[in-house]
Order: sequence, then C-alpha cells, then structure tokens
Amino acid sequence: MATNPLQFLQQVRTETAKVHWPTRKEVVTTTIMVFIMAALTSVFFFVVDMIIRLGLTTILGMSG
Repeated sequence: MATNPLQFLQQVRTETAKVHWPTRKEVVTTTIMVFIMAALTSVFFFVVDMIIRLGLTTILGMSG
C-alpha cells in the first residue's frame, strides 16, 4: 500500500513526536560513562596482553 509524500511526512512527524529525546544532562552522563568504560576496557586488555607476553617470553626463553 503506497502513501503519498504528504501522508508520509505527516506520519514521520507523528512518530518523531513519540520519541523520548534525552536531556543534556543524560547525554553528558552517558558520554562520560562511555569514556570511562572505554578506558577500563583498554586497561584490562593491556594487562591481559602483558600477562600473555610474559608467559610466552618465559616459555620461549626456556626452550632457547
């Protein structure tokens, strides 16, 4: 079922009115949380990488 462009625009406006737009405070809070989680994740993988590197160096050092 096809709708004409005017009906489509009216439907878009109706649906857009239903959207919950975040407040500035919510956006800032979630942005800060994303940066904190990215930093924690990078530290975690750095530590895991160092442990794997230490283990491999130890194993390869024993054989050579």
